[in-house]
Formats: sequence, structure tokens, C-alpha cells
Amino acid sequence: MNCHDSKEKMNIVIAGHVDHGKSTIIGRLLSDTKSLPEGKLEEVKERCARNSKIFEYAFLIDALKDEQSQGITIDTARVFFKTKKRDYIILDAPGHIEFLKNMVTGASRAEAALLVIDAQEGIKENSKRHGYILSMLGIKQISVIVNKMDLVSYSKDIFDGIVKDYSQFLSDINLHPLCFIPVSGITGINISENNKELAWYKDGNLVDVLDNFEKEASLINKPFRMFVQDVYKFSSFGDNRRIIAGTVHSGSIRTGDEITFYPSGKKSKVKTIESFNGSPVKELYPGYAAGLTLQEQIYVTRGEIAVKPEEKRPEVTSRLKVSLFWLGKEPVVKDKEYTLKVGTAKVPVSIEKINRIIDASTLDEINTKEIINRHDVAECILKLKKPVAFDTVEELPVTGRFIVADNYEIRGGGIILEALEDKQTSVRSKVFRRNSKWEQSMIDKEQRAEKYNQRSTLVLITGGKNTGKKPVAKSLERKLFEDGKFVYFMGIGNVLYGVDADIKGKNNNKEEHLRRVAEVANILLDTGIILIVTAIELRGEDIELIETVIPADRTVTIWMGEEVTTDVSYDLKVRENKNPEETVNKIKRLLQERGVIFKPW
Repeated sequence: MNCHDSKEKMNIVIAGHVDHGKSTIIGRLLSDTKSLPEGKLEEVKERCARNSKIFEYAFLIDALKDEQSQGITIDTARVFFKTKKRDYIILDAPGHIEFLKNMVTGASRAEAALLVIDAQEGIKENSKRHGYILSMLGIKQISVIVNKMDLVSYSKDIFDGIVKDYSQFLSDINLHPLCFIPVSGITGINISENNKELAWYKDGNLVDVLDNFEKEASLINKPFRMFVQDVYKFSSFGDNRRIIAGTVHSGSIRTGDEITFYPSGKKSKVKTIESFNGSPVKELYPGYAAGLTLQEQIYVTRGEIAVKPEEKRPEVTSRLKVSLFWLGKEPVVKDKEYTLKVGTAKVPVSIEKINRIIDASTLDEINTKEIINRHDVAECILKLKKPVAFDTVEELPVTGRFIVADNYEIRGGGIILEALEDKQTSVRSKVFRRNSKWEQSMIDKEQRAEKYNQRSTLVLITGGKNTGKKPVAKSLERKLFEDGKFVYFMGIGNVLYGVDADIKGKNNNKEEHLRRVAEVANILLDTGIILIVTAIELRGEDIELIETVIPADRTVTIWMGEEVTTDVSYDLKVRENKNPEETVNKIKRLLQERGVIFKPW
């Protein structure tokens, strides 16, 4: 695999208010730098003539039919062109207010940005909003194009006024443009050549501005990060590989390197690097998608981040301090549950606290701290249903950005400013240490599951006092045992008077007691058994603690009793236990539906 080409490449986003001429400028760049396919310019001009339509350079990139009919760019088009210095990918971000979320998508992949302002119309709301988004996304290399100078007779005074006002706005959001450049996209003035119409402007043309952007430091020098996209297992023709697929975002990895996955903290070594439709390779670099096989088989899931243990590890928590740009038509509701996406991880999320809200177009602070309206920016604290792995945007922007979705639609996005402690921070650090020292058996979970015809699972039976938890647990154990399953009932006392003897009777020891129960359960689950445990009135935070120690997909929770007296989320509620055999059969059916045990046809 050749990961390094000789000619430098750069991604640039071009943004600005609707109809300020972004697409026209890009069309001119394509034409003037001779980056168009042969005959393409003539083809588009001929098509316009055939349809009695005045030719515009914007038509060179506005390929979608509804874009040309509406006269606005509605998606982030990727346009390729080249200068003598480097090859460019320009991301044409939409300027219309309805399509700001597409602009966020485009800008997140860029190393530098061009902001376009119409000389005649001047600075508009979206000129400011786009600037704010670029600031949030951490893009520091910005130049401002003042377009349509032909409509203001190439006036230096008008240009200077825009420079003064927009510079002040950008400075307030900590953006300092490298330069302002006057151009006319429609006439080609100052695109690739300096022109007499702008004799008062002494700096370079637009192509010069682009070539003066500095290539960002290679991500290969950053800590290794690869989001797990999926895990594939093969079973045909003796191929028993488990391939962990993903794209390298930063750093590099070689066969034989030790690797750790977060938020689970599990470790292994890279056995092979499998490329798609190609031969195995020895090393992976940023931007390359491939699959890893591991020397010691471990269970990892989509959304985890692969890192090198000797490098700085990512943050892992369920509470984030963020800067959020809201795009949804409906305002943010504090108690409403949304979906947060960081890399390939998707987690339910809600707003825990709104610290402050500002209007992105005026930078005025909004008094209310209860509602985030459309196009507002808020510094807030997010609470996730389960922890995710990430870096702060200051440490590594590529893994410090997120989007918020609702009903499968993007509603907002932003950057992670800080990782905040949650209730399981202390427990999680112990789990990371445990996993880093864990000695893998030569028999993995899948082999045990296939041998035993079951999936190792912790069955938690909880509820109020005198609801028949223990009799049901023991009856369930007997039923599964008679069915040929590998199963064990562990009473809380088994741990309390043994492993917990040193803390029994001490105050405030419930969390440590539960942690130890979960650690014992984790060892037993590693043997491949189904473990049944009873406990009185487990709360949501108790389950959260247990699932910090044990993977959440390995737990099933049963509530016994008519009244649910805690905030626990359960998989099955047994209101009455008048017929224990019927209760056991209900739980057995649930385990069959969850794929824990075999379900006959």
C-alpha cells in the first residue's frame, strides 16, 4: 500500500451566505486552472445555449437537477482542481439557512476555509453563522473573499468597510483571517491573475491565496485513533477470522503492535492488517480503511476507539462539557432524549445543564438558560446513557466533534470541550487496569458459546422484599440445568461473607459491594456460564455500575413485584409470582428471545 503520494493535497471548505457567489468562484477556479475534463466547459455552454439559458460558471459544479432549478446549493459538493503547488478538494458548503447542517458536514473535513461575502449585499446573518461554525470546528486558516466587486465598480472604500466590520466580528470569536481578497467570480477578475480594475489591491490573486495556506501537520504524528466501524466473523471454508473494520483517523499501526479498545479497555495485539479487495499490508496510516485481526480474540463492538497503550489514551465518560450549535426546527428540550454520535458510537443523550447561550449571528448572550433555539450556540453539559471514548477538540479535533440527531435527522453538532467525571469514573479506572492485566484464555467466548450452546449472561433478579426472588432464581437455575445448560445461582451472601468480609458492616460500602459482586460475576461469565444473581431494589445507578464492570449486552434484568420502587430499567416485569413455574418459563422465553439460549422452532 502506497500511503504517500508525491504531490501535496489539501481539503478546503468554501462557505458564505446564499447567492454570494461560491459556486461561481469554484467554477472559475476549475476553468482558469484548467482542471476541467476536456470539453466539459464547451459541453455546459452548449447545453445552456440549447435550452436558451444564460451560461453561468456555477453550472460546472451544480450537477443536481434541483440545485439548478432552485438556484441554490443544497449539498456539500466535492470539487477537485489543481495548481502547480498542490491538488485541492474544495467542499462547496451550502449558504441557504435551511442547509446549515450540510455546511457543518463539509467544514468538519476541511483544513482551511474560504468565506465569501457579496460586496453589494455586505455581511449577512449566515456570513456570521458560518464564521462561528468554522471557529467551533477548530479551523484556524481562513481567508475572506469579497465577491461581485464588479457590482460596486471595484470600490476600495466598500471593500475596506467590509474588511473592518467582518474582521471585528471574527476577532470576537477568536478567528483571525489570513487575508481579505476582492474578486469578481462572474468576470474572472482576480481569480488566477491580478487585474488593472483592482490596481489598488497589491496582494496576490485567489490562486495565490490558496497556495499560501499551510498544510496542517500530518495526523500521522498524532496518537493512533481508529473508530470501530464493524466486526466481521467468517465461518465458511475454514476461515475463522474475526476482522475489526474501521478507518484510521490519526497515527499509525503496524502488525505486532499492542492495541487497546475504549471504552471497554480491552487489549490484544495486531495479528494482520487486511485491506479490502487487496493483499494484507504491514502498516496503516490516516485516511485508510482496513480490517484488523488480533492475536488474542476479544469482544469489541462498533463505536469503540482503538489506540496504542503507550500513547495518550482517549477520555472515557458519560458526562461531557460541549459547545453545541443547534440546527433543529424545534428548540432543545432539557429532559428530552436525543442521539449523540461521536465517530461511529451512537448513544442516547440529554441536556443535563445549560451554562450559557449566545446568538451566533450577533454574539449576544441570551438570558434564558432553559431553551436552545434554532441557530443558537450553547455551552452545556450532556449526560449520556453510557460512556463513550473521545478526545477533547483541543487534543485532537478529529475525535472531538459530535452530532446530535433526533428521529434519524441531524439536529445539531459541536465540539467537546472537557470530559467531566461521572458516578462510575472511579470504578471505570479499576476496570481499565483490570483489563490491561487480564490474561486471555486460549478458549474465547465464541468457542465456549458454540460448545455450550448458550451465551454467557448475568441474569439479575431484583424487586422489593418478599416477592419471591430467591425461589424463582433457584427454580430458574434448576430448569436451565435440566435443559443441559451451564448455569449457576450466586446468592449475595456468597460474596458478602467471603470476598466482602473486610468491608462487611462498614458504612457507605454498597458501591464497593456491588463492584465486587460484578467483578466475581465477570470472572464467572468468562467461563461461559449463565449466572443468576438476586438483589433487593436495584437502582438505575446500580445497574450502571454493574454494566461498567460487565458489558451491558451481557446483562438481563428482571423486576419482581407489582410496584416498581426504583428508577431501574428492566427487561421483564413479573407482577405476581403465584405460579413460580410460569414465572420461570417467562424468564426462559426472554432468554431465548435475547439469544442467550437456543430457541427451538
